[in-house]
Amino acid sequence: MKRYVYLLIGLLIFLGGCRKQPPQLPAHRMGEGPKVDSVQLRLMELNSEMAQAADAQLTKLVQQQEDSYALYDGNVWIHFIERGDIKSPAPAEDEEWLIHLRIYTLEGRLLQDAEQTYRIGKRELPPAVDYNIGDMHRGTQARMYVPWYSAYGLQGTEEVPSYENVIIEMEIK
Repeated sequence: MKRYVYLLIGLLIFLGGCRKQPPQLPAHRMGEGPKVDSVQLRLMELNSEMAQAADAQLTKLVQQQEDSYALYDGNVWIHFIERGDIKSPAPAEDEEWLIHLRIYTLEGRLLQDAEQTYRIGKRELPPAVDYNIGDMHRGTQARMYVPWYSAYGLQGTEEVPSYENVIIEMEIK
């Protein structure tokens, strides 16, 4: 008798474990799209409008310059003052290079002046420099007009305010 009770309990446990899970209901009703956070959507639109305004401002400023500038990655306008030793290797990701950076407001006020060793591709440099340093060599001197989103973004730094379009002068030592 005990044996049949144990067999019955085992069979119930086995059958209970084989039940199919009921299908999950969709996250939204049929015919309706997923709910959109209107605040988040508006913030994304504002950031896009600010980025477009920054691009337009820098394009206008560059067109007023006597030096020739070219548009590079990150919507960065670059003028090469000195091309440097083009036979030397270009900086590569995870390498350390001595770089002199001077960062100015568009009005010409110096915000930062630093000569130090930076590790390439490790977010130690402004993104505009990291994006484009692979096209440069030892001895290169360049002036860049940089939109806020390729400089220090919405966070900024102690020296560079958030959402600040900047001019970066750099030299690879």
